[in-house]
Amino acid sequence: MLRQRVIADDDTCLTRFGAKETTLQSVSDELHTVSMWGDRRLVVMDNADEFVTKYRPGLEKLVDKPAKKSVLVLDVSTFPKTTKLCKLVAAKGLEIDCSELKGPQLLKWAQETTKETYGQTLSRDAAVLLIELVGDELGMLDSELAKLASYVGAKGKIEIDDVKSLVGGWRTETTWAMADAARDNDLDFALTALDQLLTAGEPPMKLLGGISYVFKKYAIATDLSRTGSLEQALRQAGVFPMAVNAGQTYLRRLGRNKAEQILQRLVRIDAGMKGANPLPERIQLERLLVELAGNELS
Repeated sequence: MLRQRVIADDDTCLTRFGAKETTLQSVSDELHTVSMWGDRRLVVMDNADEFVTKYRPGLEKLVDKPAKKSVLVLDVSTFPKTTKLCKLVAAKGLEIDCSELKGPQLLKWAQETTKETYGQTLSRDAAVLLIELVGDELGMLDSELAKLASYVGAKGKIEIDDVKSLVGGWRTETTWAMADAARDNDLDFALTALDQLLTAGEPPMKLLGGISYVFKKYAIATDLSRTGSLEQALRQAGVFPMAVNAGQTYLRRLGRNKAEQILQRLVRIDAGMKGANPLPERIQLERLLVELAGNELS
């Protein structure tokens, strides 16, 4: 974002320094050098903590009298607010907090970035699934958002099915379908999907992660429903809105006694697949799907 605002992604106007091998004079010279190709320069100092400590007085002068058409970025892990340099930056520059985004903040970032950078709308469900699949590293998320924006094109909106298709691929789509089939007591489909995934080489523990991701929410909703409606509990537990009705049907079909055993079953198989159970991992997963569907094993 900052790069786009300053130099519009023109690499000829960007200079990056590593802190250990760079002097303040080199940075100052770069800031005051006029580019042949653009009227602004962006100078970035990576891992700049030691550099800031070593050249603090000189940096204070640079901030107090900055180069007119250049921007200096100091990437630091700490920036004490009691220092004169920090106070000068607050008055004449810009301090950007780059600490990790989590939860609602990360969702907001994904949706705002999709809108501002790619001119598309990212649904909340799609954002939740994207973060679940990709993780919380912003660079990777931004890369996937760029692909998704290009993928949906003129449609203008990125939905959960787009994320499943483009980011997760058929294996992820099949994993979600398998979990949904177990929820709906369609064991023929669920067990066939499991066989397809295992035959394709999908790691059993990864499949367990996908199953647990879905059913832990039903376990949480079961507990929350003690003090509110089941629909509200499912939404509060993070069940995707389109799955709330199916979730209500599932938990009512199970009954509270079996629903309260969901988390216990997930914990037990996690330990079992890590060595506590001698049965093959395939059989353990098959038994889990049968149990989660609400069927008793003989």
